Amino acid sequence: MPSWATWWQRPFPDANTLLLHGRRPALVDSGFTGHAEETAAWVRARAGRVDLVVNTHWHSDHVGGNALLQARGAGIAAGAPEAEAIARRDPGCCAAEYLDQPVAPYTVDVSLDDGQVLRLGDADWEVVRTPGHTPGHLALWQPDEGLLVVGDALSDYDVGWVNLALDGPGAAATALASLERMADLGPRVVLPSHGPVPADPGAAFAAALRRARRLVDDPAGAVRYGARRIFAFALMIRDGIPADEVEPYLHARTWLTDAARLLDLTPEALATELVTSMRGSGAVVLRDGRLCASADHTPVPAGSLRVPYPRAWPGPEPR
Repeated sequence: MPSWATWWQRPFPDANTLLLHGRRPALVDSGFTGHAEETAAWVRARAGRVDLVVNTHWHSDHVGGNALLQARGAGIAAGAPEAEAIARRDPGCCAAEYLDQPVAPYTVDVSLDDGQVLRLGDADWEVVRTPGHTPGHLALWQPDEGLLVVGDALSDYDVGWVNLALDGPGAAATALASLERMADLGPRVVLPSHGPVPADPGAAFAAALRRARRLVDDPAGAVRYGARRIFAFALMIRDGIPADEVEPYLHARTWLTDAARLLDLTPEALATELVTSMRGSGAVVLRDGRLCASADHTPVPAGSLRVPYPRAWPGPEPR
């Protein structure tokens, strides 16, 4: 890692964070809303300020610090499809209501397109559109150092889930094509949004491509994979859910209803299957009467989830 870049590997529910030092200090992804103060304090201790926050995509674990950092003077940059939706205050912004994942209101100052070059810190980075995990997902490529920020497209242990209900049956194939495009860049260092920096980028891409091809070939498996990831995240940010409230919670979720429709199941049947399979695999555990995610994660402060869904966000203020 070059001296002008600081990498922060963070447990769920935060995405990893990259700080780029220089005359125009920048941050790539800002973590979860409930940890915004922690993110801002980390930035302040290492750079004093950031001029720009670049989001790889708009899910809650990547944009949660945007509002606070923007209030302190940072601009926000995002892929064009997401920037346009944020500008018009689309109720579907950040999939926040759909996923039941809170995001504090923010605006986008810089809309990013494929091939655009950004000066971040003291280096030039190329924007690479990588749709799949979300339609507006992007990667950042620094060719001189061979650094590639890949967002949720892949990690050292998996690939990003895709939403076949919202983004259509071709979403998995789109994600695969994005992985192939990134692999062709031949990066020397891959910076994922979750987990460690892969020791062998080529091996990480090879494994991710195999996994992505399986999701293309098995749409039902892709739907179930996404449901497991979404539900585990819900448990993480709530410190678990009381056992007797788990299935009612799931029955009320649009993402579960959509997944059940694609699988030709009732929401009730899918909820039961989801809980049973995740308990069987050890992904969730019963602890003091609450169903909890077993993956390593940082607790979220009580009360920090009480932010409005995008449909209730105020209109953007002039900047």
